Amino acid sequence: MELAHSLLLNEEAYNQLGEFQKAEFIFEWLQFLEKLLPVTSRADIRENQKKLVEQLTSLLNNSPGPPTRRLVAKNLAVLYSTGDTFSVYQTIDKCNELIRSKDDSPSYLPTKLAAVVCLGYLYKKLGRILGNSFTDTVGNVLKAMKNAESQGRYEIMLSLQNILNGLGAAAIPCHRDIYKAARSCLTDRSMAVRCAAAKCLLELQNEAVFMWSTDLDSVVTLCFKSFEGSNYDVRLAVSKLLGTVLARALMSKQKTASTRYNFRRTSLEEAMELLGTGFLRGSCGFLRASGDMLKGTSSVSRDVRVGVTQAYVVFVSTLGAQWLERNFSAFLSHVLDLVSQSHPKAIQSQMDAIGCRRCVSFILRATVGGLLGEKAQIAAAKEICQAIWKLKKVVDAAMSDSNLETRISTTDVTASQHVLVCALQELGSLIRGLGTTAAPLLQDSSTGVLEAVISVILHPSISVRLTAAWCLRCIAVALPSYVSLLLDRCIERLSVLKSSPEAVTGYSFAIAALLGAVKHSPLGIPHGKGKVIMTVAEDLLCSASQNSRISLQRTQAGWLLIAALMTLGPAVVQHHLPRMLLLWRCIFPSSPKDLETEKTRGDSFTWQVTLEGRAGALCAIKSFVSHCAGLLTDEVVQRLLPPLPSAVDLLTQLSSIYKSYGNSLKTSSTVYRHKLYELLAVLPPKTYEGSFCAVLKELVADLTVPDSQIDASTFLLPPLCHENDLLLLGPLLQDTDHRFIEEQLLLGNSIAGGSLEYDPYSIYEKVAKGDSVPKPLPPVLSVISAATRLFGVMFSHVAESHRLQVLEQLLNSIKQTKGSRQQIVQLNVVSAFSTSLKHMANCKGSLGPEEVRRSALTLVMGALESNNPLLRCAAAECLARLAQVVSDSAFTAGLAQVSFDKLRSARDVVSRTGHSLALGCLYRYLGGIGSTQHLNACVGILYTLSQDSTSPDVQAWALHSLSLIVDLAGPLYHVHVEPTLSLVLMLLLTVPPAYAEVHQSLGRCLNALITTLGPELQGSSTTVSALRTSCLLGCAVMQDNPDCLVQAQAISCLQQLHMFAPRHVNLSSLVSCLCVNLCSSYLLLRRAVIACLRQVVQREAAEVSEYAVALVKESREDFTPDVNIREIGLEGALLGLLDKELDQRLCQDIKETLTHMLTSMAVEKLSFWLKLCKDVLAASAASVDTTQEEETAKADDASVLTSDSDERFHPFSNPRWSTRVFAADCVCKIISQCENADSAHFDITLAQERKQRDSRDDFLVLHLADLIRMAFMAATDHSDQLRLSGLQTLLIVVRKFAAVPEPEFPGHVILEQYQANVGAALRPAFAPETPPDVTAKACQASVCSAWIASGVVSDLNDLRRVHQLLVSSLVKVQAGKEAQSQQYNESTSTMETLAVLKAWAEVYIVAVEKQKNQSDAHNHCLKIVNSAEESYRDVTSSASGLLDLVQADLGTLSKLWLAALQDFALLTLPSEYALQLPAEGGTFYTAETIENARPHYYNSWALILYATALWLTSTGFIVVDPDEGVTNLSRPVTPTTMCQDSSTRPLVKSPEDVNTDRFHLILGISVEFLCSPRSDAAMENIIACLRALQALLDVPWPRSKIGGDQELGVELLNVLHRLILTRESPDIQLAALEVVRLILFAAQEHVKEKRRSAEVDDGAAEKETLPEFGEGKDTGGLVPGKSLVFATLELCVCILVRQLPQLNPKLTCSPALQSGKHLLLSEDGSRLVAAALVILSDVPAICSPEGSVSVLPTILYLIIGVLKETAVKLQDGQLPLTVAVSLQALKGLLSSPMARAEKSRTAWTDLLRSALVTVLDCWDQVDGLLQELDEVSLLTAITVFVMSTSPEVTTVECLQKRCIEKFRITLDSKDPLVQCKCYQLLHSIFQHPNKTVSYPYIHSLAPSIVGKLQETEKAKPENAAELQVIQEGIKVVTALTATAEEEHRAHLVACLLPILISFLLDENALVSATNSAKNLHEFALQNLMQIGPQYSSVFKKLMAASPTMKARLESAVKGNQESIKVKTAKHAKNPGKSSSIQLKTNFL
Repeated sequence: MELAHSLLLNEEAYNQLGEFQKAEFIFEWLQFLEKLLPVTSRADIRENQKKLVEQLTSLLNNSPGPPTRRLVAKNLAVLYSTGDTFSVYQTIDKCNELIRSKDDSPSYLPTKLAAVVCLGYLYKKLGRILGNSFTDTVGNVLKAMKNAESQGRYEIMLSLQNILNGLGAAAIPCHRDIYKAARSCLTDRSMAVRCAAAKCLLELQNEAVFMWSTDLDSVVTLCFKSFEGSNYDVRLAVSKLLGTVLARALMSKQKTASTRYNFRRTSLEEAMELLGTGFLRGSCGFLRASGDMLKGTSSVSRDVRVGVTQAYVVFVSTLGAQWLERNFSAFLSHVLDLVSQSHPKAIQSQMDAIGCRRCVSFILRATVGGLLGEKAQIAAAKEICQAIWKLKKVVDAAMSDSNLETRISTTDVTASQHVLVCALQELGSLIRGLGTTAAPLLQDSSTGVLEAVISVILHPSISVRLTAAWCLRCIAVALPSYVSLLLDRCIERLSVLKSSPEAVTGYSFAIAALLGAVKHSPLGIPHGKGKVIMTVAEDLLCSASQNSRISLQRTQAGWLLIAALMTLGPAVVQHHLPRMLLLWRCIFPSSPKDLETEKTRGDSFTWQVTLEGRAGALCAIKSFVSHCAGLLTDEVVQRLLPPLPSAVDLLTQLSSIYKSYGNSLKTSSTVYRHKLYELLAVLPPKTYEGSFCAVLKELVADLTVPDSQIDASTFLLPPLCHENDLLLLGPLLQDTDHRFIEEQLLLGNSIAGGSLEYDPYSIYEKVAKGDSVPKPLPPVLSVISAATRLFGVMFSHVAESHRLQVLEQLLNSIKQTKGSRQQIVQLNVVSAFSTSLKHMANCKGSLGPEEVRRSALTLVMGALESNNPLLRCAAAECLARLAQVVSDSAFTAGLAQVSFDKLRSARDVVSRTGHSLALGCLYRYLGGIGSTQHLNACVGILYTLSQDSTSPDVQAWALHSLSLIVDLAGPLYHVHVEPTLSLVLMLLLTVPPAYAEVHQSLGRCLNALITTLGPELQGSSTTVSALRTSCLLGCAVMQDNPDCLVQAQAISCLQQLHMFAPRHVNLSSLVSCLCVNLCSSYLLLRRAVIACLRQVVQREAAEVSEYAVALVKESREDFTPDVNIREIGLEGALLGLLDKELDQRLCQDIKETLTHMLTSMAVEKLSFWLKLCKDVLAASAASVDTTQEEETAKADDASVLTSDSDERFHPFSNPRWSTRVFAADCVCKIISQCENADSAHFDITLAQERKQRDSRDDFLVLHLADLIRMAFMAATDHSDQLRLSGLQTLLIVVRKFAAVPEPEFPGHVILEQYQANVGAALRPAFAPETPPDVTAKACQASVCSAWIASGVVSDLNDLRRVHQLLVSSLVKVQAGKEAQSQQYNESTSTMETLAVLKAWAEVYIVAVEKQKNQSDAHNHCLKIVNSAEESYRDVTSSASGLLDLVQADLGTLSKLWLAALQDFALLTLPSEYALQLPAEGGTFYTAETIENARPHYYNSWALILYATALWLTSTGFIVVDPDEGVTNLSRPVTPTTMCQDSSTRPLVKSPEDVNTDRFHLILGISVEFLCSPRSDAAMENIIACLRALQALLDVPWPRSKIGGDQELGVELLNVLHRLILTRESPDIQLAALEVVRLILFAAQEHVKEKRRSAEVDDGAAEKETLPEFGEGKDTGGLVPGKSLVFATLELCVCILVRQLPQLNPKLTCSPALQSGKHLLLSEDGSRLVAAALVILSDVPAICSPEGSVSVLPTILYLIIGVLKETAVKLQDGQLPLTVAVSLQALKGLLSSPMARAEKSRTAWTDLLRSALVTVLDCWDQVDGLLQELDEVSLLTAITVFVMSTSPEVTTVECLQKRCIEKFRITLDSKDPLVQCKCYQLLHSIFQHPNKTVSYPYIHSLAPSIVGKLQETEKAKPENAAELQVIQEGIKVVTALTATAEEEHRAHLVACLLPILISFLLDENALVSATNSAKNLHEFALQNLMQIGPQYSSVFKKLMAASPTMKARLESAVKGNQESIKVKTAKHAKNPGKSSSIQLKTNFL
């Protein structure tokens, strides 16, 4: 194929190919040429033009296929338009010649067609350049059309369209001729020709004025004719023509140019009248119609009506949204008039009426719902309301007859019913779509929406009453705040008007509908409403028999209410269950005898009432079973069963009753049947086993002797066919935008589709699909579908022997019927059997013995050869299920063989299509095809069938079957891939485009082949690349196909290819194809486009976006202008599409696509994305303001348009609320993307710097104003959903930007300037009428946690504004349960209350934390600055201010918090304690709504717990409220009520008891939660819980409780241990360790207290007899599980070993760790280890002396282990944190009183000596590693031992020697820092009070120190470190001098003085000396000044002896007298640097 890529056709290569490859080669070359010509230079083209033209025109004679001929034509046109045009006339003549040719043979046809296509493209591209030649050409083409066949007519029409397009106004001379030709084609028998003619006429009307002026009427009539017998594509094309022409006629009055034609203007009334005639009279003229009228037959065929309906929509869409707004009232009255009584013929039968109503609803939905923005929709709703009021007046007039009894229903009343139904449906849909944005509409009293709807509930017509109820349901779903209100109103009216039949049914419908809406509302209804409704229902049922006139209505109403009540779910229903079961038991006779007596009594009316009542009861039980599965315990099932046999008995008697009482019972008996079948289908079959036979018999009768002659296939079968197979049956069964009206055409003429009045019970059910009204089918049909479903369930549970009988019976009944009747029976039977196979497959059942299989097979095979294609499809699927259920390979092979034989012999289309599909489906449920033999046979047969060009149907089915086989065979199919691909390509290139179904099947084949090849397509071998090219070629052919569904296939094939071989798919051409089809009128094509985009942008979002914009800039002429990609990019176009699109699945895909684009590009194109979101949100904000104005001044319609004048600035006009919610979510996603990208997004200084450096950089922080504005717009919208999103956005913005400082005003943050906006955004959320979920969100989100706590607002007055909002909500909470509004479910007030309490808790926590931080800072200030008063005052003002704000309400808050915690504690009890819960519920929840309340408590308890703990801590558990003891409080808030029954409660509790209760409440909740936090428990909750425990143990009283109760302490420790094991987070572990430390501290206090009191008591007694306190008593034994010490050690070891595995003795032996280098811990790790060591060193304090001996070895091992493992030198001489802490711990341990206590002294001494040896051994172990180990740390450890233990530990000679040796080695260290530290340590040892300790060190080490100092006389210090070493040395010697005995002192001074004097410099040297030398000089001088006076005698002696020294000293003293004074003053204040280091590491 590479050879085809050249400008001229490579003829050599071409001639070597076979016939079929030639076609492929040509197509590949033409495709390449199409891309190449536009980019080739003109010179090159001219050079090759002659040859190219020859090659291209010669192809015309080669009989090219449809795609090829189109490409040849395109290339010729481009060639002439870029090259020279002189030879173009020859080409045109040649084409004309080919067309004139007399050769009519089929083989010559492609050449003629190619010539026609060629002409079209040449004129389209070159247009007027071709001068006058077009008249001959058009004449020639039209002449050829006279005897052309359908393909010819099709191509000629399309060519004429192209010619007209190219020539424009120049073609006027030919317009009439073309018009005449197109007219005849518009009613052609071929549908493709009709479509082409419609396109041609659409092109023609652009210039041919007569079409929409003088000939308008005839064009309209022609279109109506064209609709007759049309298919979906024709209706789409012709309705577009009709709508456009009429719109054009209407718009022409603005155009002045057309005045030269003196035609009459068309007014809106006339245009709509024309459409109306088509809708009402169809395509015939007036004369025919009047004749028909006399006969009374309806002549409007449905397809005309549906076509006209679509034309209405096109008409309005063409005129545009603004036009519709201006003319809405005229349009509305015309459309509603279509179903009014003024045209009785349209609605003479119920069926027609339903069809017309659907059409009218569709027109309104598509125009009002699809075109108008929210504001205009509200205006439209007002208009509709006016219409309802007008009709209401008519009804009132008719109803006002005073005597109700004799009232007659006048014709006017029934006449208005259909108009009302349509108006109410549209009103409901409008409000439902508007959601909460419709609030202003309902509040507007002048319109009176609710009044209008409620007033028509009393309409005499049942369908109006039902639709009014449905409309109320829509209002309730849209505005949850109205549910309770409306329910109350309806219940009240129902009880007042109990005696009016209309009122009883109307209001009961309304209540049922409203109950159905409750599950769609997040806020629910008060629990008590259930009780009220149940009472009303019981009352209706009980009073039904009192008044026969309304007994039927009351019975129906009562059961309807009960059935609807069941939808509220188990929580509500369980309270009413006993009453409902009682009613259920009473409605059926209790024994068969009673049933018999029943039959003898009564008349047809009583039977009607009885049947209605029982049907209702069955329905209620079905509703109960389906909605309250949770309540179906065995016991309840047992109580449900007794009436069932009686119900089945009645079923069997129905026919005889029906015979006795005649036709009046027909409907009610059918309804009863239907309801019983439905109930049995949902009950477990085991429950009615006894009635199987009876029920089956009835089912078989229903299926085989149907009452109706209606062909129900189109609603019975589609669910039973596989969705893939339904594609074969054309667009009617597929999803289209017009599905709602097209459905009528499916259902045959005898039925128009479902409607609400057929089954009132459907009003409360969940709507199956879409948001439209439920559409139950007429009872006659719904019985059949219920019967097939029930048969499916029962057949799989029947005994196998019985199955055979049933199947035989079914087969016989099919045989016995004839004709159409037979088909109906067959259809019912097959659908029932198919359902049963599906059930069997699901429950893994088996079918039974051979005979059963044989009968089943006969049944299915019969259907497989049925004339109804849908039945064949269902039969093929049934066959697959049969193979699955039998699952026997021999049986399956047999089935395949039957089909093979049939296909070989049969020649008729029916059996060929049926059996070929059967082959494809056969292995569908058997896990794929495993046998190659079967595969080869299938492929062979299907190849042959798919080439049968005589029957496109056979081709389509065979190819579809082949695609299934490719899928099922998987890898086995590889052998066949190449031949199959060739076959597919060949057919794609040759099958005429009119056979779209064949092309669609080919597309599915190609798709399956690509999937089979999969990732192999990436390969580079020649075979793979050939396959890949073929696939791409196939896609290209399909993309050019005129059929939209084939294009959709092409796109999904390319999507597959892009997934497997992305490099080989040309992305730019794919994107252009996607953009062009983004707004196609075919839903499936749009779905394919978006699905493909969704996949492509996951990998290459940026590229896709660029290609889309580039494509628009090139602006190809055929690009659809529907999407404005140029300004807003592809992303904006998608957002716009999201706003207009109504298909849910498509919207979801668009959202995902946009999300992928956002995640990969938002950071790079930040401004662009933010602007998009802002445009969407701002477009609505602009409109919010105008609605208020409208409400005040009820202006006329024009006012709606005033705000739209700025529409051109807005890329999005009035987006819907759902789009705006999505935009707000996008803003949140953008922020999180930026967070992951770069810190500069949240740092204004950095962002501004980088922006200056590179202006293309963009950062989020620079757009902060926009972010706040968007959040504000969203948070203050009418739509609640949007308000929630806005608050969420605000929360994120505040959280992320709270800490960003404002560079221009230091000390302030950037958000401060927006505080007014934030306050304003929050205020509406706290308004009294705001729904609780919004308030709760505002509390949780923005106000508290973020805004008040963020510290943005430092000024208290500003804070007060927001704080005030919280206070207002707190007042609401205090009002309590009693004051709840009865508007929503009680759990919503729980949600709101807890959100408020949580918000306060959060603010309180922040305030306390801030104050704590500031008091720490304050203490710090005091240390540094003495005059810290004023600075402290500023710092604390804001924190204490915040605390003061909260403090005012703390009294109330604390009670509420404790109450909430108490509720939470009760709710967390396990289910077995359910009976102990308070019957009336808790403080904030009611007992009935307990389940709904739980999640709200789980959300908020943790912070409330922490806040409560902090509050209790702050009061120190001392305060007890004065009213605490009083029991008769207004609300049970106080925790005194806890767990106590009111009767047994003491009157006054002691403060101690109250505190104990509170303490245990907090402790209990924490332990319960920490014991087993669920894996999804939030980190915040765990941390808050641990912090609460910390706060609790910060005060003495709770510590005394824990300290005194050892078991409690141990349990807490074990819980914390488990937490540390299961949670890796260092924050959690540190918090847990802090709690452990406090527990230990509590235990220490307890032990101390006991010791102290014991000493006080036994003061006189001798010390020996004191009992031992502390763990380990006298024995020293610790009991695991009971011992606090043991638990603590376990926990610490766990932490230490986790961080330092080397500490584990088991591991240390393993070779892995032998050579272990030292690990440096992470910062968190170090902090954890440090915390554990602090705890360890405290352990001995809670042990008895013996106990301390037991634990000491462990503790020493761990502390020294940590020291050993982490003592590593750091660069700056700092000690690692762990080392510092381990030395500190060691010191604490060694100085423990236990070491001195007599009982433990000797043991401690031994252990401590061993420990010292261990430390000393650290040195010796390390040979090679010496450089790493930090000597200083080890020396410090030794010094700690020497200084802190009793002398007997370290004065043992061998140990002392080793210690001294270590010091000596270290003194010789080369590192000045080490030396310096060594001097410091010796300094402290030398000063040890006990001489036995210090003397050996002095004797050994002092001489070498002095020696070292003397050496420094020669080598002066180089740097500060060396200087410090000398200074430290001098200090040591000075200190020695002080401690030495008299006789040695003189000797020491004599050594010291010369050294000091040698450091002095003379004046000259001083000037040039280094810094160190100068400092040394001063240091020496200072020391001399001190020593001189101290030891004056020695000093004088020395001075006398050495004159040089004396001179040196004197000069120094004199020379620096002045400066010394100054410096000494300084030194006194700040003693040298050395001390500061000492502070840090002073462990001694």
